[in-house]
Amino acid sequence: MGAITSFFANMGLLHLSVGNVVMIGVGLTLAYLAIRHKMEPLLLLPIGITAVLVNLPNSGITSAPHGLLYIVYNYLIKTEIVPLLIFFGLGAMTDFGPMIADPKTALLGAAAQVGVFVAMLSAILLGFNLHEAASIGIIGGADGPTTIYLTTKLAPQILGATAVAAYSYMSLVPIIQPPVIRALTSKKERRIRMKQLRPVSKREKIMFPIITMVTIGLLVPPAAPLIGMLMIGNLFRESGVVERLSKAAQEELMNIVTIFLGLGVGSTMRAQSFLTVRTLEILGLGALAFASATAGGVLFGKLMSKLSHGEINPMIGAAGVSAVPMSARVVQRIASEEDPGNFILMHAMGPNVAGVIGTAVVAGVFLSIFG
Repeated sequence: MGAITSFFANMGLLHLSVGNVVMIGVGLTLAYLAIRHKMEPLLLLPIGITAVLVNLPNSGITSAPHGLLYIVYNYLIKTEIVPLLIFFGLGAMTDFGPMIADPKTALLGAAAQVGVFVAMLSAILLGFNLHEAASIGIIGGADGPTTIYLTTKLAPQILGATAVAAYSYMSLVPIIQPPVIRALTSKKERRIRMKQLRPVSKREKIMFPIITMVTIGLLVPPAAPLIGMLMIGNLFRESGVVERLSKAAQEELMNIVTIFLGLGVGSTMRAQSFLTVRTLEILGLGALAFASATAGGVLFGKLMSKLSHGEINPMIGAAGVSAVPMSARVVQRIASEEDPGNFILMHAMGPNVAGVIGTAVVAGVFLSIFG
């Protein structure tokens, strides 16, 4: 009788709270968006379904010291292993050629970082502390791994909210960016055709990751882990002598760490920590961050267009948010709608990949100041 009583007393159904039910609904919604609408499915699906799992009472999967999700979060996410390996894989997948061919487009990647500071200042006004505000602001960089990396170091208590905001809005780039781009540019500006990019030599592509890693590592040391892993992965890609390792970084390793990243972030979405007014504020600030980052890039693009006497299409500034290659594709789609023969995708890829570097540098600056 004691065993039977214990069994029924420990049934999760008896301990299910309203908060748990709501979070199960949130998790299922994220999974639905990933499956039905293909919104960042590689991360929103594992995050969403893991959020369902951690809100089933008494499962023990997040319990110390042997719960699986406890181990994943504390030994793979919190120790920065997974975010850094994600950057390694991203480096192996990224072609910096368009930015090397036209270095001035890197300025557009820097200009788009204005979204980080707009969201950060807004968070401070709403009462978040500096560590939390910096973690919220970095959402504007549209770089999920950087958001997770910085939040884990500065404000782990809001990791679930910032990660969900970052990846949700990254998937909504095709919806968020076009209205901002059209509002800030004229039809004539959107129809500007740009000159074909020059070819980039293999030597340039090999030297770029080495020089970038050393330069940023010396100037902003806290950014060295992120930039270092990104550039090492890129060197594997461009050297041409470790194709097997480069392919493994792009595929097998990237797939494995993406799974752990989704599980680890999802494990932080328990009702008691996630279901707060602060979470709603973070989601709102995330939308503001993306919109203002897009606006910052486009406005700086307009300035560059004037200075170049109309040789630069200001829309490519919108690609300065580091949602690679989604934001560059959005720019190309709008350009094609205005002029079917206008091909500016590769020009947009310059600020797009520059945005990845820019966001990592801003994260390093925040760590240097607040860490």
